[in-house]
Amino acid sequence: MVRIFKLLPALLAPFLLVPLLAISAPAAAADPDMPAIPDLRTQASVRDAILSARLDTVVPKLMRKHGVDMWILVAREYNEDPVVKSMLPATWMSARRRTVLIFQDRGPDAGVDRLAVARYQVGDFTPAWNPEEQKDQWARIGEIVRERDPKTIAINISDEFALADGLSVSQHRQLIAALGPDYASRLVSHDGLALGWLETRIPAEMALYRTIMRAAHALIPMGFSEKVITPGVTSTQDVVWWYRERLADLRLDPWCQPTVSIQRAEVPTFSIAGMAAPNRSSGPQIIAHGDLLHVDFCTGTLGLKTDTQQMAYVLKAGETKAPAGLTAGLHAANRVQDAVTSSFATGITGNQLLAAAREKALAAGLDPLIYTHPIGIHGHGAGPWIGAWEDQSGVPGLGDYPVGADTAWSIELASFHTVPEWNNQKARFMLEVDAFFDGSTVRYIDGRQTELLLIPRNPQP
Repeated sequence: MVRIFKLLPALLAPFLLVPLLAISAPAAAADPDMPAIPDLRTQASVRDAILSARLDTVVPKLMRKHGVDMWILVAREYNEDPVVKSMLPATWMSARRRTVLIFQDRGPDAGVDRLAVARYQVGDFTPAWNPEEQKDQWARIGEIVRERDPKTIAINISDEFALADGLSVSQHRQLIAALGPDYASRLVSHDGLALGWLETRIPAEMALYRTIMRAAHALIPMGFSEKVITPGVTSTQDVVWWYRERLADLRLDPWCQPTVSIQRAEVPTFSIAGMAAPNRSSGPQIIAHGDLLHVDFCTGTLGLKTDTQQMAYVLKAGETKAPAGLTAGLHAANRVQDAVTSSFATGITGNQLLAAAREKALAAGLDPLIYTHPIGIHGHGAGPWIGAWEDQSGVPGLGDYPVGADTAWSIELASFHTVPEWNNQKARFMLEVDAFFDGSTVRYIDGRQTELLLIPRNPQP
C-alpha cells in the first residue's frame, strides 16, 4: 500500500500558511501487512503540522457557528483540560505551570487571534504575558479581556460531557475574580466548542487514519494465529500481553488494556443487567480447539486513536472452516453494522440514530445490541453516544447531542445468534471497527471483518 507519510506535505499544504518541514520516510515494517510507523521525531513534526492546520480551520468555524467572541481555556500541569491538552505541542507531555489559551474572533477578514498567557512559548500561539512586566498572571488575563471587550466569553464547563468539562472549580473562581462582575457576566458555557474541536476531523487527519487503522487490522490476526496460540497451552492473558509487547515494539500507543475472551459450546451465556453476555472469567483461560475468541484492541499514534474488536475460531482436528452457525452469526453482526451506518444523518441525536438502527435490525429479524461511540483524539471520543450495552432505550443527555459531519466513529455492537452446532445455544458476536461520516455517507476507514479469523490461518484438510 502507499505509505501515506510520504504524501503528508502535499496533503497538508492546502491547510498550512507556511511550508511543512521535510518529513523523512519511515523505516520499513517487519511484517508485510503492517504499515511502517514513523520514528518519534517525525511523528512530532506531523502532529504539530496537523495541529496548526486544525487551529487555522476548525476553531474559527466553531466560534462563528456558536456565536462566541472569545474562548478562554485554563489548565494546570498534570490537571489539563482535555481540550487544552489536545492543543499543546507534540513535545509537551503536559501543560506547564498554569497554561491559559485565549482565542478571539475578530471576524472573517481579520481572523481568530491565538494568545497564550503562559510563562513558556506554547507552539504557534502568540505570547501575551511578560512576567517581568506583570507578575500576576490572572491580572494579565483580566487586562486582555478588557482591552478586547468581547460580548461573549466561552469556557469549558459541562454537566454531561467529561471532555467538555475541563475548567476546574478553583480556576473558574479565580477567572471570575480576574474578570470582574461585568465581564464575568458574559461567560457562557456550552458543549459545542469543546466537543466540536475534539470531534471534527480535517482531511489531513483522515489521510493518516487509514494507516493507523491498518496497524490494528494487521496486529489482531498476528495475535490470533498459530504463531502465538497453541491450543491447550496458551492462555487468554498470554495473548493480551503479546499484543502489549508488539505495541511497545512498534511505537504504538495502547490507550486501553486489550482483552481476549472465549465462548465455547459447553459454557452457556449468562445475563449482565438483563443482557445476555459471553462467559468471561475474571482470570486467564486456556484456549482450546473449538473456541470462539474475541479481542477488544485499542491503539493509536499521531494523536489519533483506534478501537477494534474482531473474532476468531480455533479449528478442531479435521476442520478446515468454522461451523456454519458461527459464520452466520458473524454475518448477522455485519447486518447490524449496516443498520447502524445506514442510519447516520447530520443533525439527528445519538438516541434518534440508535432508535432508527434498532428498528431496521429488528425488522430484519436480528437480535442487536448497539453501543457505538465517537473516536478520534480520544478512544471514547467527543460527541453523542449511540446506545449503551446496558441500556438500549437511549442515553439521556449523552445521547441527546447531535451527530455532526466530518466525524469519526467506532461502530461498536453485537448480535446474538443461535448456533445449531452448539445445541442451539446463543452466542454473542461482537464487532467494532472505525468509520468516517462526511455528512452524507459512512465509510469504513480500513474495511471491516466479514469472515471469522481461523487458527491456524491456512488449515490443511
